[in-house]
Amino acid sequence: MTFKFHSPSSVPNGQWIWVFASDEGGSHAKGAARVARGNFRAAYGASKGMTGSAYAIPTTDRHKSALPLASIESSVTEFLQFAAANPEKNFFVTAVGTDLPGVTDDVMGPLFAAAPENCSLPEKWRIYVSQARAASRTSPTGAPPTSAPDRNVERCPFCGHFTYSDLIMAPELHCTHVVLHPK
Repeated sequence: MTFKFHSPSSVPNGQWIWVFASDEGGSHAKGAARVARGNFRAAYGASKGMTGSAYAIPTTDRHKSALPLASIESSVTEFLQFAAANPEKNFFVTAVGTDLPGVTDDVMGPLFAAAPENCSLPEKWRIYVSQARAASRTSPTGAPPTSAPDRNVERCPFCGHFTYSDLIMAPELHCTHVVLHPK
């Protein structure tokens, strides 16, 4: 199986579906959502699913506050099922959700580990997707670990990133800017 990754800030040419983070109001006002509305005909007010040549994954509520990670993960799973059911389409996945406070590439990338071959993912997710795929190959059940049911995800009180609860007591294990954390 060959997986595609693309460079940051690239926009595809040709017959690609632009996959982007949306708010529950479907305003598509900034960033990749604005590109979706302007270049890929994403419908204003459509917060989830495909419109035009774009696919929206809701990551914030109408007030631009981050949705719970479980809700985002559910929407990502729905997208992956849609992509798998439409192998004739190509999906260009942007760095969905990583512009939210506390949502990082190491949290979002693994959610896309089960992406089918017709998806191109952000290059900066390559390491996280590869690690998650390797873990799924060694998993006793063989199921891709898009979530860790035995581990709770919370916001780190030190940096605000989403992380596993058991790592919050050891911020140096997950934060890239540990110097900002009080001892």
